[in-house]
Amino acid sequence: MNKILLIIQREYLTRVRNKTFILSTILTPLLFAGLIVTVTYISIKNFENEKIAVVDNGNILQGNLENSKTLSFDFKPGVDSTNYSAKGYSAILYTPKDGSKNYKLISKKQIGLIAEGSLEKTINQSLENQLLKSRYNINLSELETERKKAGSAEIEQTYREGSEVKKGNSGLAYGIGYGSGFLIYITLLIYGTMVMRGVTEEKTNRIAEVVISSVKPFQLMIGKIVGIGAVGLTQFLIWIVLIIGLITAATAFLPAETIQQAQESSQQMPGAGMQAASAASGFNEFTNKISGVNWFLIIGCFLFYFLFGYLFYASLFAAIGSTVNEDANDAQSMSLPVTMPIIVSIMIMMNAITNPSGSLATWASMIPFFSPVVMMARIPFGVPGTVPYWQLILSMLLLVAGFLLTTWVSGKIYRTGILMYGKKPTWKEMSRWAFRKS
Repeated sequence: MNKILLIIQREYLTRVRNKTFILSTILTPLLFAGLIVTVTYISIKNFENEKIAVVDNGNILQGNLENSKTLSFDFKPGVDSTNYSAKGYSAILYTPKDGSKNYKLISKKQIGLIAEGSLEKTINQSLENQLLKSRYNINLSELETERKKAGSAEIEQTYREGSEVKKGNSGLAYGIGYGSGFLIYITLLIYGTMVMRGVTEEKTNRIAEVVISSVKPFQLMIGKIVGIGAVGLTQFLIWIVLIIGLITAATAFLPAETIQQAQESSQQMPGAGMQAASAASGFNEFTNKISGVNWFLIIGCFLFYFLFGYLFYASLFAAIGSTVNEDANDAQSMSLPVTMPIIVSIMIMMNAITNPSGSLATWASMIPFFSPVVMMARIPFGVPGTVPYWQLILSMLLLVAGFLLTTWVSGKIYRTGILMYGKKPTWKEMSRWAFRKS
């Protein structure tokens, strides 16, 4: 046991003291946050105002189109498709003569998605106003006043979690589930590959031969896996603290005007679903709802699935690394069967965050190859509401059992492969090593 602890200590301290680790741990969340804030700010502040000339053939839109921050309309005569650009318009809109719904927009360049959605919304609103005015003789100014009074519906979702009734937010759960699952997905790939490369380097440099003279191969494998896993856990804990701090700072210092502009721009997106609308609902609402999230459960489950998901896959990556020699192509081809389930899990996760109670998400969250990513995508939607306790406990037990099984099998492969040079083993040979009697 002391030898394993020494190996863990060596692997951990060697990597944590590395300047690359320190810089990546601190700078990565800052760079991502800065990038997101910069892109969001620029996209909000730099909406192009599309100046559109209107040829109102059917006298449909005259006097009914309202200018906005993204669109302005002009009904000046003498403008057509040959001279609209020279007269300073970015596009020209032709209304149908026959009363159909076929409006024709001609532009020198394709207008943006937000501007296109805003144009459709504006035209449809104008047609609706025209119909109400002609059929029911309604004053349009009074109609707009009544519309503003009516406002828009806001859904307050509640769900039962055990004996408690809690407020729900599908958009927030979607975001947390996506972020948690994606972080674990990246972790499994990065740190699993790190274990494989570490084992391969020690083998090709003949360091493993020296170490194995004083410790057993299995002890070396476990020490390396746990040591690198502790590095990853340390990095994620630091990231969590930094992310919470950055979110708090953003909500405190972001101008209210910028938040309002983000809300307005999101409402103009055509075809935006409930999830997109919820995700763009504004920081004020976000901060109110985020306090109701069971962070103790989510962070606890995240750390569990991060740790055991990593241990499950790291043992397999270590076994692969022990069989690889100097050729880097061998490492890629041999690791493909291990990386494929990780890639499949992120594909299943995309289904899980939209349908967390579906059969695919439920059963995939039980299978150890997929559960670290898929279950973390389901948990933010509610435990035991969406994820019953028996599913969560069974998923955890199967993951732990899977880790013990893969460690046992990988240890046998590692013991033989780490001392084998000059020959690329086949999968048949590796299976023989794994299941032969010691």
